[in-house]
Amino acid sequence: MNRVVVTGMGAVSPLGNDLASTWDGIVAGRSGVGPITRFDATGYRTTIAAEVHSFDAEAHFPARDVRRMDSCAQYALVAAREALRDAALSDEAFADGLGARTAVVIGSGIGGMGTVTEQLRVLIERGPGKVSPYLIPMILPESAASMVAIEHGLRGPNMAVTSACATGANAIGEGVQMIRQGRADVCVAGGSEASVLEIAMAGFGAMRALSTRNEDPARASRPFDRDRDGFVVGEGAGILVLESLAHALARGATVRAEVLGYGTNDDAYHITAPEPDGAGATACMRLALSSAGIEPERVDYVNAHGTSTVLNDITETKAIKAVFGEHAYRLPVSSTKSMTGHLLGAAGALEAILCVCALESSTVPPTMNLEHPDPDCDLDYVPGRARQVAISTALSNSFGFGGHNVSLVFSRYQDA
Repeated sequence: MNRVVVTGMGAVSPLGNDLASTWDGIVAGRSGVGPITRFDATGYRTTIAAEVHSFDAEAHFPARDVRRMDSCAQYALVAAREALRDAALSDEAFADGLGARTAVVIGSGIGGMGTVTEQLRVLIERGPGKVSPYLIPMILPESAASMVAIEHGLRGPNMAVTSACATGANAIGEGVQMIRQGRADVCVAGGSEASVLEIAMAGFGAMRALSTRNEDPARASRPFDRDRDGFVVGEGAGILVLESLAHALARGATVRAEVLGYGTNDDAYHITAPEPDGAGATACMRLALSSAGIEPERVDYVNAHGTSTVLNDITETKAIKAVFGEHAYRLPVSSTKSMTGHLLGAAGALEAILCVCALESSTVPPTMNLEHPDPDCDLDYVPGRARQVAISTALSNSFGFGGHNVSLVFSRYQDA
């Protein structure tokens, strides 16, 4: 079975439109949450979100192409470009034959919903003859994966994974499996979401899933805090370049981390709520550790799903305790959603990238806004400030509506 490594990473996030600015914001504990600017949110229960800012689509694409792509695909393409540059993989290399051995697995939780909303208005106000001929390709969930493949000539397996808020992590895990099994040498994997939309905010608001701390946006996302009242919608993309170790070494690539393990399962309990005892999440983490071939004590850091919702934070804490036992109390656990908001289908991909950054820099990201710990959440959540800690192995959790669970295990690369 092939070993799988990370050789490139790219991001578009509420903290910046590249990985460097995103990671700098995480280490600084900066919040990307603010008042919604995408539309007039008057009358909405929640009027705040973690938007992507200063993203000029026409700086990245010809104006004609901008009209043919939903923002979800635009974010993915920009993050993929950065990841491929980081991996030192050129379109010329793909044209020389590598393209046929390069897979693309990029998912989205809600896909081109912004285009659906916009074109529905056109249909109602101006009639069917004015609907864009690009409507259907713009709204397909696999649009981002297809467009990344087209732009770079990637002719290997290509697909979109959709598993709610576990989407981005599932995409990475499925890419890992392809490489482990020898079906590809390289995989461009991750998730993208353009989710700060009227219909999305109204729907999540109707579920009472969102924070309504509208007067204090920067402090609204507060995972594991007693006073948390819901998650904050975020948007953006996270893309990784995965390679077989043999392929990466043969071309002299810089290895940023190794992917040791991948676990995925389902609670089979409820369409939105997690299983109260955390059994599904517990089993998922154990699957990932088994896939990695390591004992729980080997893990030095957990990037929690940590949504800032009452049920998720408690059940994830229970699951971590069940998996790690006494080690759980020595283990730094943090939620970067306290700064980025919840990127839905892109969350797991961005958080996997942040795990790799944590490994490289020996820096554990903080959980911001943890001011009054919930008595049921009694682990070390790294409150308020990033921490310098030697990290060799990190686990990233992603859980989604429908009971979808994913855990990924990353480690520093070692020769042996």
